[in-house]
Amino acid sequence: MQNAWWHDAVVYQIYPRSFYDTNGDGIGDLNGIIEKLDYLHWLGVNVLWLSPVYQSPMDDNGYDISDYCAIAPEFGTMEDMTRLIDKAGALGIKIVMDLVVNHTSDEHPWFQAALQDKNSPYRDFYIWRDAKPDGSAPDDQGSIFGGSAWQWEPNTEQYYFHLFSKRQPDLNWENPAVHDAVYTMMNWWIDKGIGGFRLDVIDFIGKEIDKGITGNGPRLHPLLQAMNRATFGDKDLLTVGETWGATPEIAKLYSAPERNELSMVFQFEHITVTWKDGDKWQPVPLDVAALKQVLFKWQQELADSGWNSLFWNNHDLPRAVSKFGHDGQYRTRSAKMLATTLHLMRGTPYIYQGEEIAMTNVTFPSIDDYQDIETRNFYDLRVAEGVDPDTMMEAVYQNSRDNARTPMQWENAPQAGFTQGTPWLPVNPNYTTINVARATENSGSVLYHYRQLIKLRKQYPVIVHGQFAPVEESHPNVMAYERFDDTHRILVVSNFSEQKQTITLPAHWHDKALTCLSYNMDPVKQLSTTYKLAPYESFAVML
Repeated sequence: MQNAWWHDAVVYQIYPRSFYDTNGDGIGDLNGIIEKLDYLHWLGVNVLWLSPVYQSPMDDNGYDISDYCAIAPEFGTMEDMTRLIDKAGALGIKIVMDLVVNHTSDEHPWFQAALQDKNSPYRDFYIWRDAKPDGSAPDDQGSIFGGSAWQWEPNTEQYYFHLFSKRQPDLNWENPAVHDAVYTMMNWWIDKGIGGFRLDVIDFIGKEIDKGITGNGPRLHPLLQAMNRATFGDKDLLTVGETWGATPEIAKLYSAPERNELSMVFQFEHITVTWKDGDKWQPVPLDVAALKQVLFKWQQELADSGWNSLFWNNHDLPRAVSKFGHDGQYRTRSAKMLATTLHLMRGTPYIYQGEEIAMTNVTFPSIDDYQDIETRNFYDLRVAEGVDPDTMMEAVYQNSRDNARTPMQWENAPQAGFTQGTPWLPVNPNYTTINVARATENSGSVLYHYRQLIKLRKQYPVIVHGQFAPVEESHPNVMAYERFDDTHRILVVSNFSEQKQTITLPAHWHDKALTCLSYNMDPVKQLSTTYKLAPYESFAVML
């Protein structure tokens, strides 16, 4: 595969609302990101993915866009955005915009025009259907946020389709005028100097509503190829699609270079191993063997075609150390273990804000303390269906999107140093001990561990482009693998349990002088036939 700049990049995702507030309104802003650029540069990341900062009524925290070419006032101005792009660029950091083109806000001028007049040219920008003879919805398709995917609109007496909130009407990608409008907007942003796009729920744009097809519709890949040709295809940009339904074979369709679609996709198979029957509100304990099978499958099947994105968490998911590690006694050690395991795989790593200091999930006392529309909707829905409220709250504690959205913990100061005002979402009370300032003072912290892993990726091409081979693949609690090329061979070993474990190692690692690249206990200098791992111990060594 031809080398691209984003192969050895490390991406840092910012949820702007919760990152850093400079004006005391309790909401993070673009100037807050600008103020923290030196920290991000010190960490070593070279791409910032911003969750949406566009004009929005914030029904779904910005994933409901009312103007693609304006900045929401709570985040700042377009001048602030331009300054961020320029200042980040001066530090060698590219800005990736989070783009939502499956749907808009119901306050977008396109939808407002469609509401007023069936004959408006914007009517066909959205998906409308007549009611059944009895007045009910056209079919029984459901919204991902709960309830029907159809909303009655009394002014023009039709239903419109929304896969998410009723305030997020889906765009009609069967209409070429929608393509033209979206491509014009994307090129406007590209001309401003951004480094690429993260394309929200992009696998839904090829939907065929009347056939009940939403994800991975037959029109999806031709649409992406057309988007590529019209916008970013001849530019050197990073493009990543959010694709919940992707398999490795589907991912190759998106990311194989000769297909001219995207750089890579986010797949979520490793996330759903902790969901019973695919239901995030029925969490189950982590099955390390199942997790390993998923991660190794993606490493192996995208080895020669396509590219992996590597991530443990994001703005929609629980905190990594709480879901895959141990956020109590072994918080620091298990967070380092997770980082080592992921960052030495083949693909582009993504760090979600606060992951680098091992921020944890939060347990707010009441459902009323949660802001996330999905969490609140499903709590009400499931409790109405008879689920015990305490059982539902346990699921919320594990998987609510608000776990990732509590304000960034900068220091042991009021509101974790995030704001001088009242934060839009309460800070996690553990900010007194888990914060950037404290981590910066301790060279043995999780923060410094991430910094070292980022340096290694830039130092050793084997980490970026080397081959991948599992080690003792059937071990139920240890994840181990090798990366190798003509120059180096790396062994990564991680204990995912709070019990001691023993692993048998390949003969070519026995009794050799080794370079220890990464460790969370003591550095490993030599190996023999077996190795005894402490709880959550992890190391990477190189021949």
